[in-house]
Amino acid sequence: QMHFLLLFSRQGKLRLQKWFLPLPERERKKIIKDMTTMVLARKPRTCNFLHWRDLKIVYKRYASLYFCCGLENQDNELLALEILHRYVELLDKYFGNVCELDIIFNFEKAYFILDEFLMGGEIQETSKQSIVKSIEASDMLQEMSMAFEGGRQTVFKSFL
Repeated sequence: QMHFLLLFSRQGKLRLQKWFLPLPERERKKIIKDMTTMVLARKPRTCNFLHWRDLKIVYKRYASLYFCCGLENQDNELLALEILHRYVELLDKYFGNVCELDIIFNFEKAYFILDEFLMGGEIQETSKQSIVKSIEASDMLQEMSMAFEGGRQTVFKSFL
């Protein structure tokens, strides 16, 4: 089971964090600091797996972002790499070649995609198309809701 998933920049700025086990805020901050420090200090051609405390850490760099997750020792590192890659593919499919700015300005969509893909640190849905359809349906619902609210406000203002 995955314990956490972090996205951070080459400068060490945290862009997204997802915790699959409850941890105190102080412990989370320590983990984030340790992960960014350890991963950013590694050379580019180094293995993407490392051990930290009682966890396996798996990370992968995509453009200017590092995707990093903590796993239990019996978990498969290659499967974790595939999970990270699938998440990047989903982000690419939604944003059209995702970049750091997409995550910064649309973090709620990045979290939504992650929540459609993973639940409790385990893969919930393997089909990219199914996840994208769910996200598109949510976007459509949000647009309809905003249009409805906008129309209702216009009617209300004209009534006054």
